[in-house]
Amino acid sequence: MNETRRTAPTRPWPVGRTGQDAVARARRWARLALALVAGCAAVVAGGSGSRGWLVLLVGLAGLGLAGAGVWWMLAHRGGARLLGGLLAVTAPIGVLVLYAASGLWVVAVSALALWAAALGAARASLRSVRRPKGTHGRKVLPPRRPVLIMNVKSGGGKVVKHGLVERAEALGARVVLLGTDDGHTDPVAKARQAVAEGADLLGVAGGDGTQALVAAVAAEHDLPFLVVAAGTRNHFAMDLGLDRTDPVLSLDALTHGVELRVDLGEVGGQAFVNTVSFGAYAEIVQSPEYRDAKAATALEHLPDLLQGEAGTTLDVTADESRIHAPQALLVSNNPYARADPLGGGRRPRLDTGLLGVIGVRVEGAAQAAELALLGERASGITSLTARRVIVEADQDSIPVAVDGEALDLPTPVVCTVRPGALRVRVPRHRPGAAYAPPTVDWRRIVRLAFGHPDPRTIKDAYDV
Repeated sequence: MNETRRTAPTRPWPVGRTGQDAVARARRWARLALALVAGCAAVVAGGSGSRGWLVLLVGLAGLGLAGAGVWWMLAHRGGARLLGGLLAVTAPIGVLVLYAASGLWVVAVSALALWAAALGAARASLRSVRRPKGTHGRKVLPPRRPVLIMNVKSGGGKVVKHGLVERAEALGARVVLLGTDDGHTDPVAKARQAVAEGADLLGVAGGDGTQALVAAVAAEHDLPFLVVAAGTRNHFAMDLGLDRTDPVLSLDALTHGVELRVDLGEVGGQAFVNTVSFGAYAEIVQSPEYRDAKAATALEHLPDLLQGEAGTTLDVTADESRIHAPQALLVSNNPYARADPLGGGRRPRLDTGLLGVIGVRVEGAAQAAELALLGERASGITSLTARRVIVEADQDSIPVAVDGEALDLPTPVVCTVRPGALRVRVPRHRPGAAYAPPTVDWRRIVRLAFGHPDPRTIKDAYDV
Protein backbone atom coordinates (compact mmCIF):
# COMPACT_ATOMS: atom_id res chain seq x y z
CA MET A 1 0.00 0.00 0.00
CA ASN A 2 1.27 3.43 -0.89
CA GLU A 3 1.87 5.45 2.25
CA THR A 4 3.37 8.90 2.52
CA ARG A 5 4.08 10.51 5.83
CA ARG A 6 6.58 13.25 6.48
CA THR A 7 7.16 14.83 9.81
CA ALA A 8 9.63 17.38 11.05
CA PRO A 9 10.19 19.44 14.15
CA THR A 10 7.58 22.18 14.20
CA ARG A 11 8.42 25.86 14.28
CA PRO A 12 6.07 28.83 14.40
CA TRP A 13 5.38 30.35 11.02
CA PRO A 14 6.16 34.09 10.97
CA VAL A 15 3.02 36.19 11.25
CA GLY A 16 4.66 39.53 10.55
CA ARG A 17 5.06 41.38 7.28
CA THR A 18 7.58 38.86 5.93
CA GLY A 19 5.24 35.94 6.51
CA GLN A 20 2.30 37.80 4.94
CA ASP A 21 4.38 38.61 1.87
CA ALA A 22 5.42 34.98 1.55
CA VAL A 23 1.82 33.76 1.70
CA ALA A 24 0.70 36.39 -0.81
CA ARG A 25 3.49 35.40 -3.17
CA ALA A 26 2.62 31.73 -2.76
CA ARG A 27 -1.05 32.48 -3.53
CA ARG A 28 -0.12 34.31 -6.75
CA TRP A 29 2.03 31.39 -7.91
CA ALA A 30 -0.71 28.91 -6.99
CA ARG A 31 -3.32 30.84 -8.98
CA LEU A 32 -0.98 31.01 -11.96
CA ALA A 33 -0.42 27.24 -11.72
CA LEU A 34 -4.16 26.58 -11.77
CA ALA A 35 -4.62 28.96 -14.71
CA LEU A 36 -1.94 27.09 -16.64
CA VAL A 37 -3.62 23.77 -15.85
CA ALA A 38 -6.89 25.18 -17.17
CA GLY A 39 -5.08 26.35 -20.28
CA CYS A 40 -3.60 22.91 -20.78
CA ALA A 41 -7.03 21.31 -20.47
CA ALA A 42 -8.47 23.83 -22.94
CA VAL A 43 -5.78 23.06 -25.48
CA VAL A 44 -6.31 19.33 -25.14
CA ALA A 45 -10.12 19.61 -25.27
CA GLY A 46 -10.47 22.16 -28.03
CA GLY A 47 -7.20 22.25 -29.91
CA SER A 48 -8.20 19.58 -32.39
CA GLY A 49 -11.90 19.07 -31.74
CA SER A 50 -12.78 15.60 -30.57
CA ARG A 51 -9.24 14.47 -31.32
CA GLY A 52 -7.85 16.73 -28.60
CA TRP A 53 -8.33 14.12 -25.91
CA LEU A 54 -6.55 11.63 -28.15
CA VAL A 55 -3.36 13.58 -27.43
CA LEU A 56 -3.68 12.87 -23.73
CA LEU A 57 -4.76 9.25 -24.07
CA VAL A 58 -2.08 8.35 -26.59
CA GLY A 59 0.62 10.04 -24.54
CA LEU A 60 -0.39 8.27 -21.33
CA ALA A 61 -0.64 4.93 -23.15
CA GLY A 62 2.83 5.39 -24.61
CA LEU A 63 4.31 6.23 -21.21
CA GLY A 64 2.61 3.23 -19.62
CA LEU A 65 3.83 0.88 -22.37
CA ALA A 66 7.36 2.22 -21.96
CA GLY A 67 7.20 1.48 -18.22
CA ALA A 68 5.94 -2.06 -18.90
CA GLY A 69 8.75 -2.53 -21.40
CA VAL A 70 11.34 -1.50 -18.83
CA TRP A 71 9.88 -4.08 -16.43
CA TRP A 72 10.13 -6.87 -19.00
CA MET A 73 13.69 -5.81 -19.79
CA LEU A 74 14.77 -5.87 -16.13
CA ALA A 75 12.74 -8.83 -14.86
CA HIS A 76 13.37 -11.30 -17.71
CA ARG A 77 16.16 -12.69 -19.82
CA GLY A 78 16.53 -13.71 -23.44
CA GLY A 79 13.77 -12.90 -25.91
CA ALA A 80 11.49 -11.34 -23.29
CA ARG A 81 14.24 -8.90 -22.31
CA LEU A 82 14.83 -7.99 -25.96
CA LEU A 83 11.12 -7.41 -26.58
CA GLY A 84 10.86 -5.34 -23.40
CA GLY A 85 13.77 -3.17 -24.47
CA LEU A 86 12.23 -2.66 -27.91
CA LEU A 87 8.89 -1.70 -26.36
CA ALA A 88 10.54 0.78 -23.98
CA VAL A 89 12.19 2.51 -26.93
CA THR A 90 9.52 2.20 -29.63
CA ALA A 91 6.48 3.18 -27.54
CA PRO A 92 7.57 6.83 -27.07
CA ILE A 93 8.80 7.01 -30.67
CA GLY A 94 5.49 5.61 -31.89
CA VAL A 95 3.61 8.30 -29.97
CA LEU A 96 5.71 11.02 -31.58
CA VAL A 97 5.22 9.54 -35.06
CA LEU A 98 1.45 9.37 -34.52
CA TYR A 99 1.37 12.98 -33.38
CA ALA A 100 3.31 14.10 -36.44
CA ALA A 101 1.29 12.05 -38.93
CA SER A 102 -2.09 13.14 -37.55
CA GLY A 103 -1.21 16.80 -37.18
CA LEU A 104 -1.63 16.70 -33.42
CA TRP A 105 1.96 17.59 -32.63
CA VAL A 106 1.16 21.29 -32.18
CA VAL A 107 -1.51 20.41 -29.63
CA ALA A 108 0.81 17.96 -27.88
CA VAL A 109 3.72 20.40 -27.66
CA SER A 110 1.48 23.21 -26.46
CA ALA A 111 -0.18 21.05 -23.81
CA LEU A 112 3.18 19.72 -22.62
CA ALA A 113 4.63 23.22 -22.37
CA LEU A 114 1.63 24.48 -20.39
CA TRP A 115 1.76 21.47 -18.05
CA ALA A 116 5.50 21.95 -17.44
CA ALA A 117 4.90 25.63 -16.70
CA ALA A 118 2.06 24.70 -14.32
CA LEU A 119 4.35 22.35 -12.40
CA GLY A 120 7.01 25.04 -12.19
CA ALA A 121 4.52 27.57 -10.85
CA ALA A 122 3.14 25.06 -8.33
CA ARG A 123 6.62 24.30 -7.01
CA ALA A 124 7.38 28.02 -6.85
CA SER A 125 4.23 28.42 -4.75
CA LEU A 126 5.34 25.74 -2.31
CA ARG A 127 8.83 27.17 -2.21
CA SER A 128 7.46 30.62 -1.37
CA VAL A 129 6.07 29.29 1.91
CA ARG A 130 9.10 27.22 2.81
CA ARG A 131 10.26 27.29 6.39
CA PRO A 132 13.28 29.35 7.38
CA LYS A 133 16.58 27.62 6.83
CA GLY A 134 16.89 24.79 9.28
CA THR A 135 20.66 24.29 9.55
CA HIS A 136 22.41 27.34 10.92
CA GLY A 137 26.19 27.57 11.10
CA ARG A 138 28.15 29.30 13.83
CA LYS A 139 31.49 30.96 13.30
CA VAL A 140 34.45 29.10 14.79
CA LEU A 141 38.16 29.66 15.20
CA PRO A 142 40.50 27.74 12.88
CA PRO A 143 41.68 24.38 14.25
CA ARG A 144 45.22 24.18 15.64
CA ARG A 145 45.96 20.50 14.99
CA PRO A 146 43.74 19.32 12.14
CA VAL A 147 44.28 15.85 10.67
CA LEU A 148 42.94 14.94 7.23
CA ILE A 149 42.69 11.34 6.04
CA MET A 150 42.94 11.16 2.25
CA ASN A 151 42.20 8.18 0.02
CA VAL A 152 44.41 8.58 -3.05
CA LYS A 153 42.32 6.08 -5.05
CA SER A 154 38.94 7.67 -4.38
CA GLY A 155 37.11 9.49 -7.16
CA GLY A 156 39.55 8.35 -9.82
CA GLY A 157 42.53 9.95 -8.10
CA LYS A 158 41.13 13.38 -7.19
CA VAL A 159 43.52 13.71 -4.25
CA VAL A 160 46.53 13.70 -6.57
CA LYS A 161 44.81 15.45 -9.49
CA HIS A 162 43.87 18.47 -7.35
CA GLY A 163 47.03 18.52 -5.23
CA LEU A 164 45.02 18.19 -2.03
CA VAL A 165 47.90 16.92 0.10
CA GLU A 166 50.12 19.92 -0.60
CA ARG A 167 47.27 22.41 -0.25
CA ALA A 168 46.11 20.94 3.06
CA GLU A 169 49.63 20.88 4.50
CA ALA A 170 50.11 24.49 3.44
CA LEU A 171 47.08 25.34 5.59
CA GLY A 172 48.59 23.61 8.63
CA ALA A 173 46.90 20.21 8.43
CA ARG A 174 48.61 16.86 8.92
CA VAL A 175 47.70 14.44 6.14
CA VAL A 176 47.34 10.66 6.49
CA LEU A 177 47.19 8.78 3.18
CA LEU A 178 45.13 5.67 2.39
CA GLY A 179 45.44 3.48 -0.69
CA THR A 180 49.12 4.04 -1.34
CA ASP A 181 49.94 0.32 -1.36
CA ASP A 182 48.24 -3.04 -1.75
CA GLY A 183 47.75 -3.45 1.99
CA HIS A 184 44.50 -2.43 3.72
CA THR A 185 44.71 0.69 5.88
CA ASP A 186 41.92 1.07 8.39
CA PRO A 187 40.66 4.68 8.40
CA VAL A 188 39.07 4.17 11.82
CA ALA A 189 42.40 3.11 13.33
CA LYS A 190 44.10 6.12 11.74
CA ALA A 191 41.39 8.44 13.06
CA ARG A 192 41.66 7.06 16.59
CA GLN A 193 45.43 7.40 16.47
CA ALA A 194 45.07 11.04 15.39
CA VAL A 195 42.71 11.72 18.32
CA ALA A 196 45.14 10.09 20.74
CA GLU A 197 47.90 12.35 19.39
CA GLY A 198 45.87 15.48 20.05
CA ALA A 199 43.99 16.23 16.82
CA ASP A 200 41.31 18.89 17.28
CA LEU A 201 39.65 18.26 13.90
CA LEU A 202 39.23 15.15 11.75
CA GLY A 203 38.59 15.32 8.04
CA VAL A 204 38.30 12.97 5.08
CA ALA A 205 39.01 13.35 1.39
CA GLY A 206 37.30 10.30 -0.05
CA GLY A 207 34.02 8.56 -0.68
CA ASP A 208 30.94 8.50 1.52
CA GLY A 209 31.84 5.12 3.03
CA THR A 210 35.17 6.43 4.35
CA GLN A 211 33.47 9.67 5.42
CA ALA A 212 31.04 7.72 7.59
CA LEU A 213 33.73 5.66 9.31
CA VAL A 214 35.78 8.69 10.34
CA ALA A 215 32.67 10.75 11.15
CA ALA A 216 31.75 8.14 13.77
CA VAL A 217 35.11 8.67 15.50
CA ALA A 218 34.69 12.45 15.36
CA ALA A 219 31.19 12.19 16.86
CA GLU A 220 32.41 9.83 19.58
CA HIS A 221 34.98 12.40 20.72
CA ASP A 222 32.82 15.46 19.91
CA LEU A 223 35.41 16.76 17.46
CA PRO A 224 34.58 18.81 14.36
CA PHE A 225 34.53 16.86 11.11
CA LEU A 226 35.58 18.22 7.72
CA VAL A 227 34.31 16.83 4.41
CA VAL A 228 36.49 17.15 1.31
CA ALA A 229 34.48 16.20 -1.77
CA ALA A 230 37.07 13.91 -3.37
CA GLY A 231 34.90 10.83 -3.89
CA THR A 232 32.99 9.66 -6.93
CA ARG A 233 29.53 10.96 -5.99
CA ASN A 234 29.79 12.48 -2.50
CA HIS A 235 26.07 12.77 -1.70
CA PHE A 236 26.86 13.90 1.84
CA ALA A 237 28.98 16.79 0.52
CA MET A 238 26.22 17.69 -1.94
CA ASP A 239 23.57 17.93 0.77
CA LEU A 240 25.94 19.96 2.94
CA GLY A 241 26.09 22.49 0.11
CA LEU A 242 29.75 21.95 -0.77
CA ASP A 243 31.22 22.44 -4.25
CA ARG A 244 31.74 18.92 -5.60
CA THR A 245 33.37 20.14 -8.82
CA ASP A 246 36.40 21.56 -6.99
CA PRO A 247 37.38 19.68 -3.80
CA VAL A 248 40.07 22.26 -3.06
CA LEU A 249 37.36 24.71 -2.00
CA SER A 250 36.37 22.37 0.83
CA LEU A 251 39.73 23.13 2.48
CA ASP A 252 38.61 26.73 3.06
CA ALA A 253 36.85 25.37 6.14
CA LEU A 254 40.28 25.12 7.80
CA THR A 255 40.72 28.89 7.75
CA HIS A 256 37.27 30.42 7.13
CA GLY A 257 34.83 27.89 8.44
CA VAL A 258 31.47 27.64 10.15
CA GLU A 259 30.19 24.70 12.12
CA LEU A 260 26.92 22.85 11.58
CA ARG A 261 25.24 20.30 13.83
CA VAL A 262 23.85 17.43 11.74
CA ASP A 263 22.44 13.98 12.41
CA LEU A 264 24.31 10.72 12.07
CA GLY A 265 22.63 7.48 11.08
CA GLU A 266 23.52 4.15 12.69
CA VAL A 267 22.91 0.61 11.45
CA GLY A 268 24.05 -2.46 13.33
CA GLY A 269 26.44 -0.34 15.40
CA GLN A 270 28.03 1.29 12.32
CA ALA A 271 27.55 4.91 11.33
CA PHE A 272 26.24 6.07 7.97
CA VAL A 273 25.97 9.58 6.56
CA ASN A 274 23.71 8.89 3.57
CA THR A 275 21.80 5.65 3.06
CA VAL A 276 21.45 2.00 3.98
CA SER A 277 20.05 -0.22 1.21
CA PHE A 278 18.38 -3.61 1.56
CA GLY A 279 16.99 -5.97 -1.03
CA ALA A 280 17.86 -5.94 -4.73
CA TYR A 281 20.60 -3.29 -4.71
CA ALA A 282 22.25 -4.70 -1.60
CA GLU A 283 22.26 -8.17 -3.19
CA ILE A 284 23.76 -6.89 -6.45
CA VAL A 285 26.64 -4.95 -4.86
CA GLN A 286 27.77 -8.14 -3.12
CA SER A 287 28.89 -9.50 -6.51
CA PRO A 288 32.66 -9.23 -7.11
CA GLU A 289 31.94 -8.16 -10.71
CA TYR A 290 29.82 -5.18 -9.69
CA ARG A 291 32.61 -2.61 -9.33
CA ASP A 292 33.94 -3.19 -12.85
CA ALA A 293 30.64 -3.88 -14.66
CA LYS A 294 27.73 -2.32 -12.78
CA ALA A 295 25.11 -2.41 -15.54
CA ALA A 296 25.90 -5.94 -16.74
CA THR A 297 25.96 -7.31 -13.19
CA ALA A 298 22.62 -5.66 -12.36
CA LEU A 299 20.97 -7.05 -15.52
CA GLU A 300 22.26 -10.52 -14.69
CA HIS A 301 20.86 -10.58 -11.15
CA LEU A 302 17.68 -8.48 -11.38
CA PRO A 303 15.39 -11.12 -12.99
CA ASP A 304 15.81 -13.53 -10.08
CA LEU A 305 15.59 -10.76 -7.48
CA LEU A 306 12.49 -9.08 -8.93
CA GLN A 307 10.59 -12.31 -9.42
CA GLY A 308 11.38 -13.68 -5.97
CA GLU A 309 13.55 -16.58 -7.10
CA ALA A 310 16.58 -15.19 -5.26
CA GLY A 311 17.22 -12.88 -2.38
CA THR A 312 15.60 -12.69 1.01
CA THR A 313 12.03 -11.77 1.96
CA LEU A 314 12.16 -8.76 4.23
CA ASP A 315 9.74 -7.56 6.89
CA VAL A 316 10.20 -3.95 7.88
CA THR A 317 8.95 -2.07 10.94
CA ALA A 318 9.38 1.71 10.81
CA ASP A 319 8.16 3.01 14.18
CA GLU A 320 4.49 1.93 14.06
CA SER A 321 4.32 1.27 10.29
CA ARG A 322 4.93 -2.05 8.53
CA ILE A 323 6.25 -2.81 5.05
CA HIS A 324 6.06 -6.43 3.94
CA ALA A 325 8.42 -7.96 1.39
CA PRO A 326 9.79 -4.88 -0.39
CA GLN A 327 12.04 -5.74 -3.32
CA ALA A 328 14.19 -2.76 -2.43
CA LEU A 329 14.36 -0.71 0.76
CA LEU A 330 16.24 2.55 1.26
CA VAL A 331 16.78 4.00 4.73
CA SER A 332 18.35 7.46 4.68
CA ASN A 333 19.93 9.73 7.25
CA ASN A 334 17.11 12.32 7.03
CA PRO A 335 14.37 12.03 4.40
CA TYR A 336 14.72 12.89 0.74
CA ALA A 337 12.55 15.65 -0.67
CA ARG A 338 10.94 13.22 -3.10
CA ALA A 339 10.50 9.46 -2.88
CA ASP A 340 11.45 8.93 -6.52
CA PRO A 341 13.42 5.66 -6.82
CA LEU A 342 14.82 6.75 -10.18
CA GLY A 343 15.44 10.42 -9.55
CA GLY A 344 18.59 10.53 -7.42
CA GLY A 345 17.13 13.03 -5.01
CA ARG A 346 18.30 15.52 -2.40
CA ARG A 347 17.85 15.81 1.34
CA PRO A 348 16.59 19.31 2.16
CA ARG A 349 17.66 18.97 5.80
CA LEU A 350 20.27 16.98 7.69
CA ASP A 351 19.06 17.87 11.19
CA THR A 352 15.43 16.68 11.45
CA GLY A 353 16.27 13.78 13.77
CA LEU A 354 14.42 11.42 11.43
CA LEU A 355 15.21 8.59 9.04
CA GLY A 356 13.72 8.56 5.57
CA VAL A 357 12.24 5.22 4.49
CA ILE A 358 11.43 4.30 0.87
CA GLY A 359 10.16 0.82 0.02
CA VAL A 360 9.66 -0.42 -3.54
CA ARG A 361 7.63 -3.41 -4.67
CA VAL A 362 6.71 -3.86 -8.35
CA GLU A 363 5.16 -7.24 -9.16
CA GLY A 364 4.43 -7.04 -12.86
CA ALA A 365 4.18 -5.00 -16.02
CA ALA A 366 0.94 -3.32 -14.89
CA GLN A 367 2.54 -1.95 -11.73
CA ALA A 368 5.60 -0.89 -13.73
CA ALA A 369 3.32 1.06 -16.06
CA GLU A 370 1.65 2.65 -13.03
CA LEU A 371 5.06 3.62 -11.67
CA ALA A 372 5.96 5.26 -15.00
CA LEU A 373 2.70 7.24 -14.94
CA LEU A 374 2.47 8.18 -11.24
CA GLY A 375 6.08 8.12 -10.06
CA GLU A 376 6.38 8.23 -6.28
CA ARG A 377 2.59 8.21 -5.90
CA ALA A 378 2.34 4.73 -7.39
CA SER A 379 0.98 1.94 -5.19
CA GLY A 380 4.32 0.14 -5.36
CA ILE A 381 6.11 2.98 -3.52
CA THR A 382 5.93 3.39 0.24
CA SER A 383 7.43 6.59 1.64
CA LEU A 384 7.53 7.56 5.31
CA THR A 385 9.75 8.80 8.09
CA ALA A 386 10.72 7.13 11.35
CA ARG A 387 13.15 7.32 14.23
CA ARG A 388 13.80 3.58 14.29
CA VAL A 389 13.64 0.99 11.50
CA ILE A 390 13.87 -2.77 12.12
CA VAL A 391 14.50 -5.09 9.17
CA GLU A 392 13.77 -8.76 9.80
CA ALA A 393 14.27 -11.82 7.58
CA ASP A 394 14.18 -15.60 7.75
CA GLN A 395 17.99 -15.76 7.58
CA ASP A 396 20.66 -15.22 10.20
CA SER A 397 22.28 -12.46 8.15
CA ILE A 398 21.37 -10.42 5.08
CA PRO A 399 23.27 -8.31 2.52
CA VAL A 400 23.27 -4.61 3.32
CA ALA A 401 24.82 -1.71 1.41
CA VAL A 402 25.95 1.00 3.84
CA ASP A 403 26.84 4.21 2.00
CA GLY A 404 27.53 2.04 -1.03
CA GLU A 405 29.77 -0.45 0.80
CA ALA A 406 28.69 -4.12 0.71
CA LEU A 407 28.26 -5.77 4.11
CA ASP A 408 26.51 -8.75 5.69
CA LEU A 409 24.74 -7.91 8.94
CA PRO A 410 23.01 -10.23 11.44
CA THR A 411 19.24 -10.01 11.62
CA PRO A 412 17.27 -8.23 12.82
CA VAL A 413 19.05 -5.16 11.45
CA VAL A 414 18.22 -2.00 13.39
CA CYS A 415 18.60 1.49 11.92
CA THR A 416 18.47 4.54 14.17
CA VAL A 417 19.44 8.21 13.98
CA ARG A 418 21.50 10.24 16.43
CA PRO A 419 20.17 13.81 16.30
CA GLY A 420 22.85 16.49 16.17
CA ALA A 421 25.62 13.98 16.86
CA LEU A 422 28.08 15.33 14.28
CA ARG A 423 29.81 18.70 14.25
CA VAL A 424 30.58 19.42 10.59
CA ARG A 425 33.03 22.17 9.62
CA VAL A 426 32.21 23.71 6.23
CA PRO A 427 33.51 26.77 4.34
CA ARG A 428 31.78 30.02 5.20
CA HIS A 429 31.37 30.72 1.49
CA ARG A 430 30.00 27.72 -0.37
CA PRO A 431 27.41 27.15 -3.10
CA GLY A 432 24.82 25.81 -0.67
CA ALA A 433 22.43 22.92 -1.12
CA ALA A 434 20.36 23.26 -4.27
CA TYR A 435 16.64 23.65 -3.79
CA ALA A 436 14.95 20.25 -3.70
CA PRO A 437 11.43 20.78 -5.07
CA PRO A 438 8.73 19.04 -3.06
CA THR A 439 6.16 16.75 -4.59
CA VAL A 440 3.33 18.80 -6.07
CA ASP A 441 0.08 18.10 -4.25
CA TRP A 442 -2.64 19.87 -6.21
CA ARG A 443 -5.01 19.88 -3.25
CA ARG A 444 -2.53 22.05 -1.40
CA ILE A 445 -2.15 24.30 -4.42
CA VAL A 446 -5.92 24.79 -4.51
CA ARG A 447 -5.89 25.67 -0.78
CA LEU A 448 -3.11 28.17 -1.35
CA ALA A 449 -4.90 29.72 -4.32
CA PHE A 450 -8.33 30.15 -2.73
CA GLY A 451 -7.87 29.86 1.02
CA HIS A 452 -5.28 29.81 3.73
CA PRO A 453 -2.15 27.63 3.59
CA ASP A 454 -2.63 24.69 5.89
CA PRO A 455 0.10 23.93 8.48
CA ARG A 456 1.14 20.78 6.62
CA THR A 457 1.89 22.83 3.51
CA ILE A 458 4.02 25.23 5.53
CA LYS A 459 5.77 22.38 7.33
CA ASP A 460 6.64 20.27 4.30
CA ALA A 461 7.78 22.96 1.88
CA TYR A 462 11.25 23.90 3.03
CA ASP A 463 14.86 23.74 1.99
CA VAL A 464 18.30 24.46 3.44
